[in-house]
Amino acid sequence: MPAKIVLHIGFHKTGTSTVQQMLRTNRALLKPHLAIRLKPQMTDLMHATRGFSTWRDKISLAKVARRFDLLLQDLPGMPRRALVISAEELSGHMPGRGDLADYSAAPELVHIYVECVQKHFPDCEVAVYASTRAPQAWLRSAYWEHVKSSSMTLDFTDFVARYGHAADLDAVLDEIAATVPCRVFRARLEEAQSLRLGPAQPLLELCDVPAETLAQIMPHPVANAALDPSVLEALLEANRAHPDPADRAARKAAKQAILAAAQGKDT
Repeated sequence: MPAKIVLHIGFHKTGTSTVQQMLRTNRALLKPHLAIRLKPQMTDLMHATRGFSTWRDKISLAKVARRFDLLLQDLPGMPRRALVISAEELSGHMPGRGDLADYSAAPELVHIYVECVQKHFPDCEVAVYASTRAPQAWLRSAYWEHVKSSSMTLDFTDFVARYGHAADLDAVLDEIAATVPCRVFRARLEEAQSLRLGPAQPLLELCDVPAETLAQIMPHPVANAALDPSVLEALLEANRAHPDPADRAARKAAKQAILAAAQGKDT
């Protein structure tokens, strides 16, 4: 049985990629104290969580419960080690995809996870952890992520008008805390960035990683950092130039060319 289980549920655009990259690259160093499960090890579960956040139906939620249960069943014995399960998609899709307007699926999803953990490990401490971000900064980062990775054509003002309420991440965590029978922890990205290990440090401390081990970890560069504004604007124009779903291949090629040119300038 794990010494503790920490569910790192997101949120998107709050430093989660940086945290996961640090966990991945320091896996061997952390292994005596921490077992790690990241997105590549739970692909089927991520499909189910995204599906439920989109459809909000009982069948999709049942898939989430079944696949999370299988994840726990497949765990090896890990006495005296904490287990961290980290993926922003544990809260569902990032808001801003069509009708998906917020993280309102997250409380139901997290309740399922905690219920499964307590069924498998009734004597194990479980904690929920999420990073948050100032609303306006989160909205801007989420908007440009949609521009980069989808066919988003809205301008930022219209995006905020449609999805602005999704940026109240603390309200989502308050609802989760009122729903689950365990402690819920949070850390604001703006504050965590000043820590030696950045947004990974609050999570590692919550997992009881010893200070001497933390001291051996080198600070990690920011992952999935924002692109130059001119590049982002070019990506938006590429989306607007190819809005038809039938133009997907042309849109993808245009955006790949923009990103390749930008990368060439940076190297």
